[in-house]
Amino acid sequence: MRAVKMPFMTKPLFFLLCLVVTGECRRHGHRVRRWTGTVESQNHGTSLTKKPPDVTKSRKTKTEHLLQVDDHDFTMRPAFGGPAIPVGVDVQVESLDSISEVDMDFTMTLYLRHYWKDERLSFRSSTNKSMTFDGRLVKKIWVPDVFFVHSKRSFIHDTTTDNIMLRVFPDGHVLYSLRVTVTAACNMDFSRFPLDTQTCTLELESYAYTDEDLMLYWKSGDESLSIDDRISLSQFLIQKFHTTSRLAFYSSTGWYNRLYINFTLRRHIFFFLLQTYFPATLMVMLSWVSFWIDRRAVPARVSLGITTVLTMSTIITGVNASMPRVSYIKAVDIYLWVSFVFVFLSVLEYAAVNYLSTVHDRRERKMRERARSQSLPCTCGISQTRTMTMLDGTYSEADTNSLAGYTEDPVVPEEEQEELHEVPEKPEHMVVHLSVSSESTTTKKKKTIRALNIIQNTHAIDKYSRMIFPGSYIFFNLIYWSVYC
Repeated sequence: MRAVKMPFMTKPLFFLLCLVVTGECRRHGHRVRRWTGTVESQNHGTSLTKKPPDVTKSRKTKTEHLLQVDDHDFTMRPAFGGPAIPVGVDVQVESLDSISEVDMDFTMTLYLRHYWKDERLSFRSSTNKSMTFDGRLVKKIWVPDVFFVHSKRSFIHDTTTDNIMLRVFPDGHVLYSLRVTVTAACNMDFSRFPLDTQTCTLELESYAYTDEDLMLYWKSGDESLSIDDRISLSQFLIQKFHTTSRLAFYSSTGWYNRLYINFTLRRHIFFFLLQTYFPATLMVMLSWVSFWIDRRAVPARVSLGITTVLTMSTIITGVNASMPRVSYIKAVDIYLWVSFVFVFLSVLEYAAVNYLSTVHDRRERKMRERARSQSLPCTCGISQTRTMTMLDGTYSEADTNSLAGYTEDPVVPEEEQEELHEVPEKPEHMVVHLSVSSESTTTKKKKTIRALNIIQNTHAIDKYSRMIFPGSYIFFNLIYWSVYC
């Protein structure tokens, strides 16, 4: 009986087990289709197809494994404790933004690239291709600590992201590039301004590593520096760019390799000719107009002289306002101050003319008064008494002969007339004071008058000024432009 019951109970159990397994298989197949979104199909007995793996999801893990960033201490330089690591540098100048004479600095935007080898970053590659990264990896590895000597302001561009590029080659060579704008000091010499030529320098140096740890050098010599052909400045002409290098010593830290980017600029002169030299020259020429104005026109000549002096003062002030307060004389100062002196002398010239005119008129007035007071009577038998006064030493014998038309009767004293008991009729008399000097005295006085004529004759001063002032100013311009050009 027991043998008959066992097969009868096994069949229902086996059937229930099959139902459970079938339900689980169906449920598992539905879950796979929901997550993968694929439909499994079987055509002509072929196997089911599978989606290829997403390589990008494992790239990060693969890169970190290749570079082995987490396996090394990058706080130390490559080959720490060994010889100095060579770091090559090249620069591409993108723009020379501005040059300030007042602040004595310049602003430059450039691409700064470093080349070195770090075996800790080497990796295996069948294609020997490099890998490129952005600034996020730079924070995890060692990079040279190059800075700009004598820089006032500098920054790395960060729009739209940090302008940093890192390229690693399979053998461990690294290219590190960044885009920087730097404002650095430039010691300028303005002794020949605005006819000057300035040489400015941008200096690169390692901040922490001496020449025993890090050796900076130009990667390709002078060809390490490249310039954009579109670079231009409004006031300067870029003449030359070149590179140099030498050691710099600090007493407390030691010797460092320093790289120099030198560029020479020549100032455009045409702007200053229009704004400074031509106006100053015109003001000097305008001051000469007063030499042709009548000396009695006091308001015209005084106002013209004061106007030119004030205009020259304004030009000098405007030029110095845009320049640093240097303690030496500039070329433009020489020209402007000499022009100012010429304008000022034209004002003094009229002051001298006016003063000498007043003195001459006063002297003539005194001489007329003295001549009237010293006149003596002389009776020449003229029907009416007349008085003529002639200045001492100003009339010759020809002037006295002009009195020949008058009758000359002998003058008889009254005492003799009484003795002769003659009472003549008293004729009309002309009282004339004649002072006829000898030829030698007259010649000497004429020479003296001619010698003093240039000083006393104001017209002569103006006449000579019309020639002396322009001639002197032209001579000064010839010397000035021959020296500074």
